[in-house]
Amino acid sequence: MRHVLLTTAIVLGSLFASAGVQAETVRLTSLEWPPYSGADLPNQGASIAVAKAAFEAMGHELTVDFYPWSRAVALAKRDDQYVGYFPEYHYESDEFVFSNVMGTGPMGFVEPSDQPVAWETLSDLTDSRLGVVQDYVNTAKLDQMIDDGQINASAVASDRQNVLKVAAGRIDLAVIDSNVLTYLLENDERVSSVRDKVQMNDKLLVTKKLYVAFRNNADGRRWQDIFNKGLKKIDVKAIMSRNM
Repeated sequence: MRHVLLTTAIVLGSLFASAGVQAETVRLTSLEWPPYSGADLPNQGASIAVAKAAFEAMGHELTVDFYPWSRAVALAKRDDQYVGYFPEYHYESDEFVFSNVMGTGPMGFVEPSDQPVAWETLSDLTDSRLGVVQDYVNTAKLDQMIDDGQINASAVASDRQNVLKVAAGRIDLAVIDSNVLTYLLENDERVSSVRDKVQMNDKLLVTKKLYVAFRNNADGRRWQDIFNKGLKKIDVKAIMSRNM
């Protein structure tokens, strides 16, 4: 088996060399956001698994460093060892350019199980106490209504905190990805203890597309191009599914 693996590595190395590919290590920042990303998750989470596969398909290696979200974004902006961060939703930016879509996530609200919230448009939520995560991009309309003071929202550092606030009746709803809520309910001890008190609201806000945000400079755009080419060589949906 050792001989087979060594032979395979030599063959792959020869193929990359003959194609003019010089293997490099690229560094990105991310956050603890299971099941999409996390240092201790299998393959470091579904989004990390996709990104690593895309870079490997192009002959390169990805190293991911995990930080609280605001710091992950800040380091991607100013620390030259990083060329970007992920997973991110698309937004208007002069500092970053975005990859092609590398996955999707269903965004909605977590609510109290005994007090479900019926709503059709965001205007129906103007009397609700809403929770968001600091520096997360939600939807353009929701973020604008929060900025304008039309919706009363408070920010915390993590989805976990928001779920616990909903369970305690401190807020009426909190924005969350349904896969994240499912993971927390099944794997986080504190959140599991309130699983009978919270649920996902029936109506989704949107199914969000996930991206890598690369620095908007020559190096960032080079890695954006490499990553996009790698995405075309892998089965993104299958990798996401296996790692959820």
